[in-house]
Amino acid sequence: MFKSMLTRRNVMLGAAALVTAVTLAQPAAAITPDEIKAKGKLIVGIQGDNPPWGFVTSGGKQDGLDADIATLFGKELGVPVEFVPLEVNNRIPALTAGRVDVLFATMAMLPDRAKAVQFSKPYVANAIVLIGPKSAEIKTNADMAKFTVGVAKGAAQDTQVTKNAPANTTIRRYDGDAASVQALVSGQVDTLGGNIFYMDRVEKARPGEFENKLEFQKLYNGACTRLGEKEINAALNTFIDKIKANGELKAVYDKWMKVPVPTFPESLDGIPFAAN
Repeated sequence: MFKSMLTRRNVMLGAAALVTAVTLAQPAAAITPDEIKAKGKLIVGIQGDNPPWGFVTSGGKQDGLDADIATLFGKELGVPVEFVPLEVNNRIPALTAGRVDVLFATMAMLPDRAKAVQFSKPYVANAIVLIGPKSAEIKTNADMAKFTVGVAKGAAQDTQVTKNAPANTTIRRYDGDAASVQALVSGQVDTLGGNIFYMDRVEKARPGEFENKLEFQKLYNGACTRLGEKEINAALNTFIDKIKANGELKAVYDKWMKVPVPTFPESLDGIPFAAN
């Protein structure tokens, strides 16, 4: 009898362990706007060191365009925002594991990412460009062969310069944005693959000398939730439509981007804006 009881106990413990393992392996349960309101805060994944998108000030405050947009969404829901700064590679895992409710984290809307997360409608645009001297004749991709090009290794600009430059172009790869910008302003390279916000840094270092020469790729950023979360995705899309219409998005753009709010696409191939 004692042996029988042990057997039954072992079976029960094994079953419990199996349930626990399955539970841990599953994605985080969907969250709704009502559940966020009930817990009293919105937990937002954001970048902590990527101005003007998301960064932490010297005083320890999360700031930037994404922080301002997320704060507006929190106000829309009637709750304060708790920010969780994330490294680039940790953004999607933090969301799918349930550490955060939503990502406002410089999330470029790409088809491969759309297989892992649910994008909202786009709320900001970026572009991958080539920056060069105003005096340089650079009108086509072929012209890049005449110049040494610097890029941040492994970034979108590295991909686009490598894809678009002639095979004989000298491309020098640096560890990060700051190093590649420094290579340009110090004369280590003639031109620089970057995004539309690099020019502000370049202009501060060497005013009046450089300009955007070529545009390789237009990118759009959206907020991200977990796949299948229909209610919070719908709330985000309603919110984004609202701030586009009432001028709040323009105010954030004026503050951080210093460029006009673009016309956003109604759809992007392979990237649904609404949860199924």
